[in-house]
Amino acid sequence: MDVVVWVTEGTWQAAVDTARELPGAEITLLHVIDVNTVQAVAGARAGLLGRGHSYDVAGAAEQVLTDGQAELLRAAQARLGRPARLVARQGRTEREVIAACADAGLLVLARDGDHTRLGPHSIGRHARFVIDHAPCRVLLVWPDEPPALSTVPPPPPPPPGH
Repeated sequence: MDVVVWVTEGTWQAAVDTARELPGAEITLLHVIDVNTVQAVAGARAGLLGRGHSYDVAGAAEQVLTDGQAELLRAAQARLGRPARLVARQGRTEREVIAACADAGLLVLARDGDHTRLGPHSIGRHARFVIDHAPCRVLLVWPDEPPALSTVPPPPPPPPGH
């Protein structure tokens, strides 16, 4: 089975550890640099250096991000402990992830939102889109110990008149 593991900063270890437990799977480790991040970093550096500066701010920002991406993918492969295909993409994160899953049988990702309670806020907006639109089965894991059942909010009150 072809398995894509979405490697994201902060939660990648849990996703990789889960994939390591899938015997015989062909693993692809995927990381996506959001195009908005590249633009934000370039814009911030341009603001600090000024408009008249001839330094290629966008190119330098992109190089820093791609170097970090390569390092993160190497760390994920080392943690996986077996051969894997490394895929580095740039673009709209959620769109790139679902495109990378076109031929996959399973996507492994970790929750990336609020880890203190159960519920929909434990999943960030990019992950929510991917879960809803993935063209394959999805395995969603907690990046740490799941919160207690007592963190589920009480049911809403009945509507008036009932």
